Amino acid sequence: VQLQASGGGLVQAGGCLRLSCAASGRTFSTYTMGWFRQAPGKERDFVASISRNGITTYAADSMKGRFTISRDNAKNSVYLQMSSLKPEDTAVYYCAARTILQADPGKYDYWGQGTQVTVSS
Repeated sequence: VQLQASGGGLVQAGGCLRLSCAASGRTFSTYTMGWFRQAPGKERDFVASISRNGITTYAADSMKGRFTISRDNAKNSVYLQMSSLKPEDTAVYYCAARTILQADPGKYDYWGQGTQVTVSS
């Protein structure tokens, strides 16, 4: 499967952005989807994930209440709505897919190319 993330850009602190990730293929609804981010010089961090049917979501503690993950299986897409953005949210944001066969809930099998989010103070 190929994942294409988009929607990044430059935004002022306190602002909002909505990231999108479009997936190829006909099996999107079988994937758990996640968003991750990587700031310069730092490791990649988990941001949020959503179950295959969209009912169950998880978000990293620092993003709860500010970031919301959602998906539209009919459009093969997952979204990350980000609000109250802070300069420390600046990073490249990646979407990722985990297949049913993946036994490790922390591992994802497919990754998109990333989209840059820059939050100015």
